[in-house]
Amino acid sequence: MNLNLSNRVALVTGATGQLGRVMARTLAQCGADIAIHYRNNEAQAIKLQDEIKAMGRRAAIVHGDITSLEAILGMKETIERELGSVNIVVANAVAQYKWTTILEQSPEDYESQFESCVMQSVYLAKAFAPTMIEAKWGRFIGINTECAMQNFPTQSAYVAGKRGMDGVYRILAKEIGEHQITVNQVAPGWTISDQDRENNTERSESYESTVPLKRRGTDQEIANAVAFLASDLASFITGAYIPVSGGNVMPAI
Repeated sequence: MNLNLSNRVALVTGATGQLGRVMARTLAQCGADIAIHYRNNEAQAIKLQDEIKAMGRRAAIVHGDITSLEAILGMKETIERELGSVNIVVANAVAQYKWTTILEQSPEDYESQFESCVMQSVYLAKAFAPTMIEAKWGRFIGINTECAMQNFPTQSAYVAGKRGMDGVYRILAKEIGEHQITVNQVAPGWTISDQDRENNTERSESYESTVPLKRRGTDQEIANAVAFLASDLASFITGAYIPVSGGNVMPAI
């Protein structure tokens, strides 16, 4: 039994980000060709493209605003021209902002989270689900967060956006499941990334003490969950919200 994504094309939004780059590499290592989406970091996109091509996989770079349906449809045209139809969509991009209390958080921050979490998910479905329906195979994987279950102070805009995303994904799973398309979410905990390794900030005793596994997860562990859900090994899993947080949050039955 192996995790084989050969002859699949995966789009990773926010692929130049700390987690996105590892997801893109891991999907490529499993055999997929990769559409690398970026918003600002063109240099990282080019570097990632070179890495993926060195693995013997094809890679295309797409630039665009994931909160715009027009931009996403333009990305689709580019990907189909260079790689073919997208089979796997990983919705990883999210707007960044400074967290503060509800009383201090600006309305614009709530709007940015709604646009980048909820509307990105809607637009990606509108753009890529029809081709998956024709093919009778597809994967939508949304990157959610453990914060959606924690509801801690200062998390409100982020949690509101991700909980909205959760609703879209659960309903999408029911609406397109008959076409053998799965729709799932991976919810990372506070994850160690390249940035932590460079800054020597991998450890946080206060956070680790709350985690049953007594450590922070790694970017590779998040990417492993994404790759599993993208594969045929997960063909009967849909509508799931899967924390990859060392047990720090546990959905109840």
